[in-house]
Amino acid sequence: MDKKKSSSSLRWIVLVVVSLAMFGNYYLYDSIAPVADQLVSELNFSDQQVGLLYTSYSIAAVIFLLAGGILVDRIGTRKTILIFGAICAISGFITAGSPKFFVMATGRFLLGLGAEPLIVAITTALAKWFKGKEISFAMGLNLSFARLASFGADMSPTFAKKLYTNWQDPLYLAAFLGVLCLLGGLLYYRMEKNAEKKKYLSSKELETDKINFKQLFSFSRSFWFITLLCLTFYSAVFPFRSFAIKFFMHVHDVSKQVAGQANGILPIMSLIATPIFGIIIDKFGKRALFMLFGAIIILPVYLLLIYSDISIFIPTGMLGIAFTLIPTVMWPSVAYIVDEKKLGTAYALMTVIQQIGVAIFNYLIGWSNDLNNASEANPGGYNMGMWLLSILGILGILWALLLRRNEKGPNGHGLEKANV
Repeated sequence: MDKKKSSSSLRWIVLVVVSLAMFGNYYLYDSIAPVADQLVSELNFSDQQVGLLYTSYSIAAVIFLLAGGILVDRIGTRKTILIFGAICAISGFITAGSPKFFVMATGRFLLGLGAEPLIVAITTALAKWFKGKEISFAMGLNLSFARLASFGADMSPTFAKKLYTNWQDPLYLAAFLGVLCLLGGLLYYRMEKNAEKKKYLSSKELETDKINFKQLFSFSRSFWFITLLCLTFYSAVFPFRSFAIKFFMHVHDVSKQVAGQANGILPIMSLIATPIFGIIIDKFGKRALFMLFGAIIILPVYLLLIYSDISIFIPTGMLGIAFTLIPTVMWPSVAYIVDEKKLGTAYALMTVIQQIGVAIFNYLIGWSNDLNNASEANPGGYNMGMWLLSILGILGILWALLLRRNEKGPNGHGLEKANV
């Protein structure tokens, strides 16, 4: 009994420890947006270069997912969380340490190499500790820590206002918070090693995500429609967030503090809406219909931001609600329509495709802003980029309609039912 109680309490401590690493990971990723305007004004970066700081992350993530997705499986979770956490921590100081674009892009590339596999390793670790217990709740809490980090980065111009007298100090703040990736890795390494000695865990590692190329073309139409929806939602949200603070300041004439608060509405709304949508969908089903609902919400968001005087908090809140559908509808739906033996391959493939979309649209939005001389003096220069993002809403509606039609036909998987 004592051993069971110890194991139970340990897994919640494990959750806190790996969530520290997750917090540092997400804060590092979102730390560029609050200083985007300063990178342009102080370092003479173009918006295209700001976009490339995010694109370099996605390129690194795609390369590593394709070339090294099996590494977690080979050397185990405690070693990989430590290694990838260390890579993330180092990347933050490289990014903050030099005004040269190439050096900063190298730091972001290094973050991409460490961050995505760190997420895979953390997810695997939680599966080891919570499988057959409170795994959904645990992973939901872990995601909440991540969303709080994104909110913290957006709010940093408010709570760390004194640091924003230059571009570098806010990035050093991110770098020091990025050390949480390494700290979480060190603590987890020690905890898992001790747990195995005391027989709280089996020394056998769980199988993790790896790509089996022979299986890539064996998935159903519904899987590909969901993957395209995931690509659409990620590409519509993350590239916008890359430039949102700068956009709000120039187009809506608000302070950096207010712009950061508006950008922070997205992760907060997502954090609030996730359990609500989860309960509704578990009870009523209608998963394809909810995806259609999310795509319809995305469509007017960017047009409202450029053609109306509505409060910027309303469209960003709408975007946050739409983005909630990824963890509550899209990811769980894949588990229903893909054979369990191919599930790792399916999730890895989805991640690769969504990162390709994010990389392309980060570059496109930056390119569009430069092409149209988007600035405080020319706020209309942002319009083309907002239209590009709006097109994703149209594509999302198309994919959702095709998914719903397929699921209501003879080849459906029951996604519209409450119990699949």
